[in-house]
Amino acid sequence: MKKVLFLLVFLLNIQTAFTQYADIDSILQKIGAEKDDSKRIDIMYSSLVIIGETNPVLGLKYAQKLLEYSQINKDKIGEAYAMSFTAKMYGVTGNIEKGLGYALKGKEIAEQTGNGKLLAMSTTFLGLIYKNLGNFDKSISNYMASVQLAEKANYQRAQVMGFQNLSEIYLTINQVDSALMYAQKEYELSLRIKYYDFFSYTLINLGAIHGKLGNSVVALGYFDMAVMESYKSKSLRQLNRAFTAKANYFKNINQKDSSIIYAKRAIASVQNTDFASNSIKPAQLLLDIYRGNNVDSAFKYSEMSRIINDSLFSAKAIQQTQLMTFEDDLRQQKLVEDKIKADNQRRQNIQFALIAFGIITLVILFLLLSRSVITNTRLIEFLGVIALLFVFEFLNLLLHPFLERITNHTPILMLLALVCIAALLVPLHHKLEKWATTKLVEKNKQIRLAAAKKAIQQLDTNPDNNN
Repeated sequence: MKKVLFLLVFLLNIQTAFTQYADIDSILQKIGAEKDDSKRIDIMYSSLVIIGETNPVLGLKYAQKLLEYSQINKDKIGEAYAMSFTAKMYGVTGNIEKGLGYALKGKEIAEQTGNGKLLAMSTTFLGLIYKNLGNFDKSISNYMASVQLAEKANYQRAQVMGFQNLSEIYLTINQVDSALMYAQKEYELSLRIKYYDFFSYTLINLGAIHGKLGNSVVALGYFDMAVMESYKSKSLRQLNRAFTAKANYFKNINQKDSSIIYAKRAIASVQNTDFASNSIKPAQLLLDIYRGNNVDSAFKYSEMSRIINDSLFSAKAIQQTQLMTFEDDLRQQKLVEDKIKADNQRRQNIQFALIAFGIITLVILFLLLSRSVITNTRLIEFLGVIALLFVFEFLNLLLHPFLERITNHTPILMLLALVCIAALLVPLHHKLEKWATTKLVEKNKQIRLAAAKKAIQQLDTNPDNNN
């Protein structure tokens, strides 16, 4: 009964948390209202961390929204965090290469901001990608750098994350002394700053390390503390990990009965929950213990492993389908945005062409109609050519979408269409140019004739000047 109540309470808390973080618009409003860079980073971290742990595809969507919002508002802090968080989500979904690209870009933008707290986070995410790639040298290098940056920026949560991952990596490559050193640093810092979001993982690491060192009492103590911390944080996934680690330790020291007890508890802790896939490790552990001794139990846990593997494959396929759909939505959205930008640019160019043509036309009309300015015909011819070019450009911009549709973007047909437009414009330009030149010559003659008459009249009215 207690287990049932615990599961119900846990699932209710998960649902409440998910609802709390499901509104990306409210998250963006909080980010936009906060002017302090450090506090904005805290909002991004606290708002996205749960989504990233439970639904990476949704995390990608949120990261994309944050990226778009930050780019529109020219917020490099948000842009860098969105890039780095996108990298983490791609890493979780197994698309490590894409994740690496985003992680590198996120770190590059973070470096441009000069914000130490942001740079510590982006370096941490990059270290995570390299860890998933199995490139432990680069991962260690990035986590070492993130710890130093976090210490300089007084961002202790990032220090905890750096220490935790360094401990895990060194334990993986069997450098137990280094693993213990970073695990202890992580443990002490977590207690000091009261940061317990993932504290049970810290305790599990310490238990595994002391297990390898042969400190049985200490190892079991840490495993028990990890179990208690998992109950306290109401995290079934962490509880499963703690029971699995303890079962694995008992198996390694050949205490099979105890190993069976905790492996079964690990399975029970996530049975019929969203974390049921975490049963595979304890199920395989039980299969190894029962194989050759208890055929029925061995078959049972073999079937369980097979079913979980099938479920994992199906879940992975669904997740990949969601990921592909998400990326196609992004591509379509980018195409729409590019088309809107191109249309806006085309309309702007049309306006510029009309303005330029209007100015040149007014100048030509002024020169043609002015009764006092004698104008060179070559100037009119030059301005006429310029006007022709603007008219051609205007028609090209105006008709381009229509021509693209009817020619299906075929270059040869587009060229022929433009040649036809030019073939119509050039003769018309010649006629207008001839008319303008004739008009100009006639106007210039009239101006000169009027000037001559005026000079004769002045001579007639001043006879003394002639003498």
